[in-house]
Amino acid sequence: LPTRLFSLLQPPFSFHPDRLKLSTCRWDKVASAVVSEESAVGSSSSGTDVFNLTYLEGNSWLWDISGVRVLVDPILVGNLDFGIPWLYDAAKKFLKNFELTDLPQVDCLLITQSLDDHCHLKTLKPLSEMSPNLRVIATPNAKSLLDPLFRNVTYLEPGQESEVEAANGSKVRIQATAGPVLGPPWQRPENGYLVISPQGQLTLYYEPHCVYNKDFLEKEHADIVITPVIKQLLPNFTLVSGQEDAVQLAKLLHAKYIT
Repeated sequence: LPTRLFSLLQPPFSFHPDRLKLSTCRWDKVASAVVSEESAVGSSSSGTDVFNLTYLEGNSWLWDISGVRVLVDPILVGNLDFGIPWLYDAAKKFLKNFELTDLPQVDCLLITQSLDDHCHLKTLKPLSEMSPNLRVIATPNAKSLLDPLFRNVTYLEPGQESEVEAANGSKVRIQATAGPVLGPPWQRPENGYLVISPQGQLTLYYEPHCVYNKDFLEKEHADIVITPVIKQLLPNFTLVSGQEDAVQLAKLLHAKYIT
């Protein structure tokens, strides 16, 4: 297969298939991975695009793409309970004492879906109070939740794209793709995203349910794919795809890494 499966919670390791290098390490039990074309150490100023991927548990990530910091689907304040804590109440395993003030300065908030496990209001409300002008890119399904909180929100339909610029001048291009329909069949799909590094050397694809439009993605390429590799099944319904679907997705995008 053109992909490698790995866990970001493993001890540090690195390998060099083709010209890519990936290394992971644990900082206070927060897993981080760095992907670049030549070396795990580099920056856009050295002519090499770098992805530094930090996993924050659940669906939450912090990506540093050659200096452009993107916070993805953060669940960092309180538990995840979907508004029904008597029925469902999920707590962090490692980041129990993590606070929003522990985050570095973020250039963009990226939201894939409108449900609480991706658009977590307990986190987003205090985040918006700290940074009301933070650049936000999101699915239009989350408009009613995000408009009251943030002043600078771009809603992307599948196929649309937007650019994020950091203070250091680095620019990252983010293109929306079609994700799952989490509701009646006529509802707009949620989003996945293609994230293209400043010099176009690397592309990351992220979709948290492993649901995608094959016709759209077969024209694309991604070096790194973040998507589930284990299915989550409900009676008569696949909530989250994975396994063979993740393998097919990696083949479709000619990915070198999948997690």
